[in-house]
Amino acid sequence: MASTHINNTGARAGWKGFVGLVVGAVIGFALMPGIAQAESFSKLEKQGYAVGKLTKGKAGGYGWVISNSNKRFFCRLNASLAYVSKKEMVGITSSGRLIKVDRATFEARIGGPDPSIPQWSDLQSGRVKPDDVGSCTPVR
Repeated sequence: MASTHINNTGARAGWKGFVGLVVGAVIGFALMPGIAQAESFSKLEKQGYAVGKLTKGKAGGYGWVISNSNKRFFCRLNASLAYVSKKEMVGITSSGRLIKVDRATFEARIGGPDPSIPQWSDLQSGRVKPDDVGSCTPVR
């Protein structure tokens, strides 16, 4: 009997310790100043941030530097396909690789052109829609 009581107490003590650790971590992260917070592209655009040309980030993925007079953010590309010409498309991997895709074959498979797929030239020049942009993080 005594060993059962000890095991239950030990399990409860371990659980309380775990909960205390989680609560402490949450409070600690909330109070830490200077942690990079992701921003939404739409919010930054409404604040007058200018969108630069498509570039590669530190990890190799594509995105845009969005800036105003004193702050800069890197916003990741959210699109995985783009139209290049009447015959060609590109598939875009998260690591920044471009894969050529035959547009006629792709459109035959999905039943025609998809208006939600952006033009590669628009992405390159920074003429982007909010759906094409992922999270934005401060540039250091």
